[in-house]
Amino acid sequence: MFKKSITLLVLLFTLSVATAQQKKYKVHTVAFYNFENLFDTTDDTKINDEEWLPTGGQSWTPEKYQKKLQNLAKVIAEIGTANNPNSPTILGVCEVENRGVLEDLIAQPQLQGKGYGIVHFDSPDKRGIDVALLYQKDHFIPTSYKNVPLIIYKDSAKGKAKKDEEKSDDKLEADDSGRIYTRDQLVVTGLLDGEEINIIVNHWPSRSGGQKRSSPFREAAAALNKKIIDSLYSINADAKIITMGDLNDGPYNKSVKKVLGAKAKKESVKEKGLYNPMEEMSDRGIGTLAYRDAWDLFDQMIVSEPLIRKDFTTFSFWKAGVFNKPYLMQTSGRFKGYPKRNWNGVPGYSDHFPVYLYLIKEM
Repeated sequence: MFKKSITLLVLLFTLSVATAQQKKYKVHTVAFYNFENLFDTTDDTKINDEEWLPTGGQSWTPEKYQKKLQNLAKVIAEIGTANNPNSPTILGVCEVENRGVLEDLIAQPQLQGKGYGIVHFDSPDKRGIDVALLYQKDHFIPTSYKNVPLIIYKDSAKGKAKKDEEKSDDKLEADDSGRIYTRDQLVVTGLLDGEEINIIVNHWPSRSGGQKRSSPFREAAAALNKKIIDSLYSINADAKIITMGDLNDGPYNKSVKKVLGAKAKKESVKEKGLYNPMEEMSDRGIGTLAYRDAWDLFDQMIVSEPLIRKDFTTFSFWKAGVFNKPYLMQTSGRFKGYPKRNWNGVPGYSDHFPVYLYLIKEM
């Protein structure tokens, strides 16, 4: 295992002119990555996975599946290593077909020595894609976990679907009762080197039908997320919570800003509030996915107020980032600079860049 104690250069939190000093910190990287259609090649009759079979539209062969696993493993092994030589201690993921694909992933040569464990539940999503959590068992011990369903109905949508809606595999389809079956929210509480941390992994409903028309679905997801966070705070007023995921909304959208109540500036966060370090990145034009030459930051990591109290005797938030190395981007053509996704049956990485943050603690 990599040695976790490294020397970081951090700014002193004073009101005077910023100066620097060297201190030793224990560092952990926490990350989130949308895997974009991580399907195996076996037909599951309970879900709509026909496109991702050898005979399907993607001609998804075992060789292509293995290449996709290799690509993802390479990325995971490198996330956050600019300031921490270890890969993410905790990694939330979405768009995985089942537990089996995760077992195949952590068995890849780049990851098999990392000691990753898995928390996963099958969700009711019609396409069969789920959220999950990977964690390094030497450092994080789950003490409880559950999946919380999101109950939404087609009648919640307002207006008509737009003809120019964003293209997505993730269609919002309702059953005869009008219910739309989408991903659950995964809640995991555990001990990070002995200190309690709560993680919520999200994949909120897509913008199928248009951003405005589908917004109520994501607002419902945000309300459920807020309810979970409030329940964690009710158990422990000093709960350290990280809610992460592909929210299909930016930091500035109503679901995140108003319903969830995430703040862009630390000084604006009140007791039992939430801080969103991704909003400042979004304001600077940094994104995790692109559509029609416009970047957006749907993949977010939001932290609870106790993580930003500047008390580094316990694990605290240091900084966040988007992992967007050049090899993750298209190098030519119309989509040059976009995330290098699966395309016409050729396995890429993902149509999203991963995001990450560092938790640090004084040694």
